[in-house]
Amino acid sequence: MKITVVVVGLLIVLAVLAAWYGQRWIRMRRGGGVSVALRWRPDNARSSWHLGLGRYEGDEFVWYRVWSLRTGPDRVFQRESMQIADRRDPSGSEAYAVPEGSTVLRCESETQEAIEIAMGPGALTGFLSWLESAPPGRRLPRAS
Repeated sequence: MKITVVVVGLLIVLAVLAAWYGQRWIRMRRGGGVSVALRWRPDNARSSWHLGLGRYEGDEFVWYRVWSLRTGPDRVFQRESMQIADRRDPSGSEAYAVPEGSTVLRCESETQEAIEIAMGPGALTGFLSWLESAPPGRRLPRAS
């Protein structure tokens, strides 16, 4: 009897979590989210890629990790401080950890740690347009 109650309780908790997560994912996609893989501390050999959804909210690029129970974004990047330091294709096993056809951008900031963002061609075009549409007078160094 006690085992049945525990199992039913556990199933209810799992159903609530699945419903919440599904609703979060749908809401993010409808809000204009794009599939993006992110890696922070890219110079660390142990850093790995994390899949998520990125959204543009004014002067901020917010990133939500796919497998997260957070209600808010996992990372927030300010347009005014982001600079593209390098651009490359995924190498080796990276190609399996990032969205298909991705380009990897290394972004550096004076206020945050260096990150690498991997995104497909459509998302890349949108990201570069967003980054370059900074207010007049802002200098945007570009990687060659």
